[in-house]
Amino acid sequence: MAAITEDTVSGETDRTFYYRFNRFLERHLPEGLYRRSLIIVIAPMVLLQSIMAGIFMERHWDNVTKALSRSVAREIAFVIDVYDTMPKTAESLQKLEAMANEKLAIGLKIDATGGTLPPPAPKPFFSLLDRKLSQYVSRYAGKPFWLDTIGQSGYVDLRVQADEGVIFRFLTRHDRAAASNTHIFLLWMVGSSLVLLFVAIVFLRNQIRPILQLAEAAQSFGMGREVDDFQPRGASEIRAAAEAFINMKRRIERHVEQRTAMLAGVSHDLRTILTRFKLELAFLPDDPKVRALKEDVDEMQRMLEAYIAFVRGDGGETVSDTDIGGLLEAICDSLARGGCEVSMRYGPNVTAPVKPIAFKRCITNLAANATRFADVVELAVRNDGRYLHVTVDDNGPGIPVQKRKEVFRPFVRLDHARNQDEIGTGLGLAIARDIAQSHGGDITLGDSKLGGLRVNVRLPV
Repeated sequence: MAAITEDTVSGETDRTFYYRFNRFLERHLPEGLYRRSLIIVIAPMVLLQSIMAGIFMERHWDNVTKALSRSVAREIAFVIDVYDTMPKTAESLQKLEAMANEKLAIGLKIDATGGTLPPPAPKPFFSLLDRKLSQYVSRYAGKPFWLDTIGQSGYVDLRVQADEGVIFRFLTRHDRAAASNTHIFLLWMVGSSLVLLFVAIVFLRNQIRPILQLAEAAQSFGMGREVDDFQPRGASEIRAAAEAFINMKRRIERHVEQRTAMLAGVSHDLRTILTRFKLELAFLPDDPKVRALKEDVDEMQRMLEAYIAFVRGDGGETVSDTDIGGLLEAICDSLARGGCEVSMRYGPNVTAPVKPIAFKRCITNLAANATRFADVVELAVRNDGRYLHVTVDDNGPGIPVQKRKEVFRPFVRLDHARNQDEIGTGLGLAIARDIAQSHGGDITLGDSKLGGLRVNVRLPV
């Protein structure tokens, strides 16, 4: 028994984490390639610009605001120092106020009427200006002060108690003490991001369109429709995939043509031999042995027709808009003549692009199988805009759940099976599913409300 090492456990843990991470992305990312490509382009750009903006803005605000706040605090300290050295007369105070406003433009107003500082104003939750200006005023002025950076829009209100009963009020613009042009940077950043996003959307749309055209062509070819106007476009990898699809399409078409020609020859030769058998048996006397041989020849001919129908599939038939309701009515009338109660439900103007003969063969096989084992058969059809749904319900014995996949296999005949066609070759459901899949759809089995089997044919429209 192999020993479990620490590296093995670590590797399994890494794989588990990688798997869970991928599953998380699959659940939360959009399904479309176009949207995922946009996320791949936009997410790194937004993340990078956010990091750069954060670093730049933090350094810009911090350095510029620090320099401006220090300059304003020094100007205020200079005015205070001048006041301390000058005569304390009314004329001197007026001269100091006029000189400070004219030369420094700091909005000084001196109140020497015995006023005091107001009570402390509420501090903002986070303000670099409030913190830096308070720090520098306290350092350079050395006087009691009161500061409000948010009370008056666009202004900083700073009051300093220069002397007993003397209050210097500085009402200066906000941009003198802090960086105020950051909105221009943000505007340019957002604008450039939008331009890059527009270019990415246009470019990615043009790159994704050839992939969508390739997917549409592949789906149309899988449904038996013509795709002659498809041309490789886009990047080299997409063109390579498109050319591989075209080569595959040509090989499939050539294979179908060769198979059809071979089947035509085989069927002609075998039918000729069977016809000779019938002619030779017609000249023999009518006795039990001859009648048995005639029955064997008839059964051989029916089996031959069934095998050729299975291999031929849709026989190269083209798709056309078909009245599904009228087609099902014809099937119901044909089956009702056999003594079975057959009814149908459908809305007005139920049409769909199908191969009429092949589609009729598909539904006929399913309904005929139902009439062999049931007394009541009901057909229903509806078109939900995306898919054409045709259901065949009956009150027969049904098919066990564990055997419902097996009955679609060619030549499989279960006891009391529902996959038998009229001649008992075990090809009824196989032929029906082959036709449905050639239309890009499928057939599923379930429980019927009538108590038997429900066969649901779903084709894309």
